[in-house]
Formats: sequence, C-alpha cells, structure tokens
Amino acid sequence: MSDFNQLILGFDHEQNFRNLDFYVSKSNAHVFRLIKNWSKHNQKFLNIIGEKFSGKSHLINIFLEINKGLKIISNELDNNHLKKTRLHKNIILEDLTVSIDEEKLYSLINIIESEDKNLVVTSQISISDINFKLPDLKSRAKKFNLTNIYNPDDDLIFALILKNLSDRQISINKKLIDYITKRIDRSYSNISNFIYKIDQLSLKKKRSIDFKIIKEALGD
Repeated sequence: MSDFNQLILGFDHEQNFRNLDFYVSKSNAHVFRLIKNWSKHNQKFLNIIGEKFSGKSHLINIFLEINKGLKIISNELDNNHLKKTRLHKNIILEDLTVSIDEEKLYSLINIIESEDKNLVVTSQISISDINFKLPDLKSRAKKFNLTNIYNPDDDLIFALILKNLSDRQISINKKLIDYITKRIDRSYSNISNFIYKIDQLSLKKKRSIDFKIIKEALGD
C-alpha cells in the first residue's frame, strides 16, 4: 500500500482525475498489459469481462489512444456501423448484452474475419456464455479469447475509494480509507454504492464523514 499512501498524502482534493487514469493492480494488470502491448499479440477476437465499474471503459479508452479504432455501443450496432468498419483495423464493441441484434453481430464478426481486422468486445458475462439464438453465432463466439478483470485487491480498493471521493470533492483522513478497505465487500459495484451511501449520510446528518458514518454505511 506504500504507493497509495504517498498518493493520499500528496493528494490535492481540488484536482480531477483524467479520464485515462487507470490504477494497475493484481486484479487487472494482465488485461492492462494486453491492451498496452496490443500490437505484439495475435488477438483477432478478444472479450474483456468484468462487472460494472471494473474499468472496462477506461481500458478501451487507453486502447484507442494507443491503437486507434472504431468504438460501437453494442445495442446501437446497425448497418451504418458495419459500413464504417471498413475504414478501421480495430473495432471495439462495448457492453455486449443478450439484447444485441444477433444478425448484425454475426455480420460484424464475419467482416472482422474476412478482412483481417481485430474485434475487442467488453461485457459483464463471457460472450461464450450468452445463449445466442443463431447457431452460427454460437460457434463464432468460441473464436474469442477471454480475459477477466478480477475482484479488486486492497491496493485497487484503496485507489477506487480515493478516486470516487475525489470525484465528489470529499476529503477524509487516510485512516478512514484504510478502515473501509479492510471491511468493504470486494466488488466494484459495492465500492461505488458505498461511496454514494456515505455521501448521502454525510449530507443528511450535516457533518463530515467520520467513523460513525462509515460504520453505519458498512452495516457494522
């Protein structure tokens, strides 16, 4: 935790974190390295899997800064997007869900394969676990290499709490962050919900965040 201790000690609570700031830890380092060194890998089809708030969009922004490409929100995929893919080597399909147009997705995968392009898909569940109705799409889904963003470790929990508090312009003592880190459920969604809860409790009680508010939010 030493690096993050230095971060909190020197942190200016008026600063905003840049969109591309990304905290690398044991939970996500493998995915981060893959994105940073994309040109060295032969990953035509890649599925990045992680729960909500796990940093998938940050990783995609980093990818696009380095490699360029076309980003498409899965539920917005249409024929116009399919035409645009002809102009790009790297295609990003974000937030894949079961509600995607299967015919369009099938067409997209065929374009990627026939024109030697790359497709990176982000989702909360593996593309291979989605029960597609199109039999051919089920077989195409097996082409994807799968990589998971794991539940946050202590270092990442500390960083996420710090960032979320900063985004809300909330300043609290480092000891309180350490206390939260050791007790909060290891889930990206839980961390986000917890920060919202202590912010609301602080506003309701009209006092700064302290151990009592934190314990109440944690359910202690």
